Amino acid sequence: MLRILLLIVCLLPAAAAPQANEFRAGAAKIDITPPLAPPLPMAGYPGREDGHKAIHDNLYVRAIAFADGSHKAAIVTADLVGLSTAFCARLSERVARESGVAPEYLMIAGTHTHGGPSLSREGDKNEARRAYTARVEDAMAGAVGQALANLRPARMGFGAGTARLNMNRRALSGDGTWWLGFNPEGFSDKTVGVVKIVSLEGEPIAILMNYGMHGTSMGQENQAITADHPGATSRYVEQHYKDQAVAVWTSGAAGDQAPLYDRSPVRFNGVLSTGRVVGNEVIRVAETIKPSAGHRLGGMNRVVTCPGRRPAPGASKTTGWSFVDSNPVEIRLSLLMVGNVALAGVSGEVFSIIGQHTKEASSAPATMMITHCNGSSGYVPDDAAYEQISYEIQVTRLKPGCAEKTIVSNLAEMVQSLRR
Repeated sequence: MLRILLLIVCLLPAAAAPQANEFRAGAAKIDITPPLAPPLPMAGYPGREDGHKAIHDNLYVRAIAFADGSHKAAIVTADLVGLSTAFCARLSERVARESGVAPEYLMIAGTHTHGGPSLSREGDKNEARRAYTARVEDAMAGAVGQALANLRPARMGFGAGTARLNMNRRALSGDGTWWLGFNPEGFSDKTVGVVKIVSLEGEPIAILMNYGMHGTSMGQENQAITADHPGATSRYVEQHYKDQAVAVWTSGAAGDQAPLYDRSPVRFNGVLSTGRVVGNEVIRVAETIKPSAGHRLGGMNRVVTCPGRRPAPGASKTTGWSFVDSNPVEIRLSLLMVGNVALAGVSGEVFSIIGQHTKEASSAPATMMITHCNGSSGYVPDDAAYEQISYEIQVTRLKPGCAEKTIVSNLAEMVQSLRR
C-alpha cells in the first residue's frame, strides 16, 4: 500500500511549480502619504517651497508584476510629479538585486500629480525631503517585491475607450502670443487605454489605465497633498472592484494636454468628478474585455540623444524669444511587451501628436505610451509645435528636428524587434 501511495504522489504534478509557458501576474499598493509636519516642498509649480499645509487624500505607490516562466517584469508608479533619471537608475539596480527583475523589464513612472512633494536630488540639504525620498524608494522596491510575491496564474486583455476631459493647452493669448490656456482646435488624443488582468477564475488582479492629461486639476495655489485626478480615478476603479484589484494610472502623451475642470484650490469636487468620469469609462471598457492566458514577456531599453538648447540671455515673452545651443539631451525609451500589448515608455513630457504617431507606427495590436517613465528629460514637443513659442517651447531643453522622429522610429523598431 505504501508503495502505491508513493507512486501516486510521484505522478501528481507539483501545483506550486509554474509551467515554462505559464503567464502569471500580481499587484501591490503601498501608502506614501507624507505626515503633515514637517512640511515638504511641493513639486510641479514654483512658489510652493514652504511646503504642504494639509493632507487632502493619500498618495500611493502601485505595482503590477508579470512572469511567463522565463522572465519577470514589473511596472511601478508613484503619485508624484515625476522621478529623476538618477532616482530611476538607483531603483532599477535595487529591484534587479532584490527581486530579480532585469532593468529592461522594469518600468518606473510618476502619475504626474502636481499635488505631491518634490524629491531630493544630489546635494539636497533638506533632511525631511531626503528621508521622504528614501521612503518612496523603499516603497517602490517593496511594492515590486510584494507584487511578485502575489503572482498567480492569470489572464489579460486590452481595450480602449474615450474620455473628453482633456484639451490642448497651447492657446493664442489676447496679446497675440501663445501661452497656457485652452485650444479646442489643437490636437488632443481622447483615448483611454485599459489593460485588464484577472486570475484564471476571473477574480480581478489589476487594471492598468493610460490617459493623456496633466495632473493639474488643483492648480498652482493648492498646497494640500493630493494625488489629483490620477489618484481619484485609481481610487474610484479600486472601489468598484471592492479593493480586490490594484488600479494603476499611467500618464499618456500629455505634455500639451490640460484638464478641463476649473483648477481652483477649493474645487476638489472637480477632481472627484474627473476621477468618476474617467473611472466609469475604464470600468465600462474593462467589462468588455475578454482576457486570455499564455502571454509572453519581452523587454528593451534604449537611450537616444538629441541636440539641446536654452533661452538666450534676456529672452522672454515680452522681449522676444531667441535660443542658444546647450548640452545634448538624453531621452530614455523603454518597451515592455506583455503578449501583444506594447507598453512604450518615454522619459519626458511628450506632446500628444508624438504619442499618436508612435501608436500608428507600432506593429503591435495595442500600444500605450507611458510618459515620465524611467527618468526625466523635460518637455518633448513635436517639430511643428516649435513654430508657436508657448510655455513648453520656452522651457524644453531640446532643439527641434530630432526628438519626434527619433522617438517614433526607435519605439517602432523596438516593438518590431520584440515581436519577431
